[in-house]
Amino acid sequence: MGCSSCSTGKGGQPRGCRNNGTCGTDGCNKLTVFDWLSNMSLPAGQQAFDVVEVRFKNSRKEFYRNAEGLSLSIGDVVATQAKSGHDIGIVTLTGELVKVQMRKKKAGQDEMLPKIYRKATQRDIDKWVKVRGKEEEIKKRSREMAIILGLQMKISDVEFQGDGSKATFYYTADERIDFRQLIKDMAKAFGIRIDMRQIGLRQEAQRLGGIGSCGRELCCSTWLTDFRSVSTAAARYQQLSLNPQKLAGQCGKLKCCLNYELDTYLDALKGFPSSDTKLQTEKGVAFCQKTDIFKGILWFSYKDDPSNWHSLSREQVNTILELNREKKKAQSLEQYASENFSDKEITFENPVGQDSLTRFDRPKSKRRSNKRRNKGNNRKRTSKNA
Repeated sequence: MGCSSCSTGKGGQPRGCRNNGTCGTDGCNKLTVFDWLSNMSLPAGQQAFDVVEVRFKNSRKEFYRNAEGLSLSIGDVVATQAKSGHDIGIVTLTGELVKVQMRKKKAGQDEMLPKIYRKATQRDIDKWVKVRGKEEEIKKRSREMAIILGLQMKISDVEFQGDGSKATFYYTADERIDFRQLIKDMAKAFGIRIDMRQIGLRQEAQRLGGIGSCGRELCCSTWLTDFRSVSTAAARYQQLSLNPQKLAGQCGKLKCCLNYELDTYLDALKGFPSSDTKLQTEKGVAFCQKTDIFKGILWFSYKDDPSNWHSLSREQVNTILELNREKKKAQSLEQYASENFSDKEITFENPVGQDSLTRFDRPKSKRRSNKRRNKGNNRKRTSKNA
């Protein structure tokens, strides 16, 4: 979804609003919620819900109470209450849908929520933009301080409070870090209050964003709000190669999309025998080598000949297992494998259709020969006329 300021410019090149997550129309931000109740009026006598959702840098969202009864709409820049001073954010949701979001995030409506002071003035916005411009330079200097102190941590992002009196540093670390000296050095160098907050690798990728191996934006930075545990068993059920370089995402952990189709694969595998199934035949014991869930085919090979695979359908494998339960052995895998191709004729189709792959080369030679003939005929005609 894009806003009007992100429309395509001259020459077909996208201009972009260049607001880096602070778009005023809230049309191209992370985790944007569409208010489908905005055009509906409330029943007679019912007051509008006085809690609004406000978004800050990246994907951080919080709920604030509109105690002053301000007329707020999506995209308004407001000054909100903070522990000390005030913060600047953008309204992302108002009205009855806020109740749904609060219920989803398990936030009580009767809790003491912070308040919205006012709509941000031009002075508030100018100061907010000014401190936001310092974040990259301060992040770079803070990383240098952490390296000098020998701290095994990575400062991934810095978020300034709207009034510029406080900055939150988000970092990742494998172990517990004693950063008391780092806070003293940064407070002395920057002249602000420092808040250190540790996040996980998935949360870091969510805040920074990026492009995944699928060519699209990361799910965690666009729509994914909860991080469920992903194990290698999900890759095994989907018959994916256990290659860490292919299964890992931008955060270095297993990709969250491994869980998207896992339930479908588990349901499809219910009618299949397990991968460690052994078939007892007169030619020997056969082991399962591969399973194709969509085609319903399993490949088996004998213990003495593991390189020669025989394809069997799921029903044929269950038939052989029934014989084995009755303490009987099947004749051979070749007998069942030949049945799969006895009644089927293999036909090949031309994927291009009736056209030839060299159809673009033939007219060129004909045109050239016709042009040469026409030139020769024209010369003969001119010589005869002369």
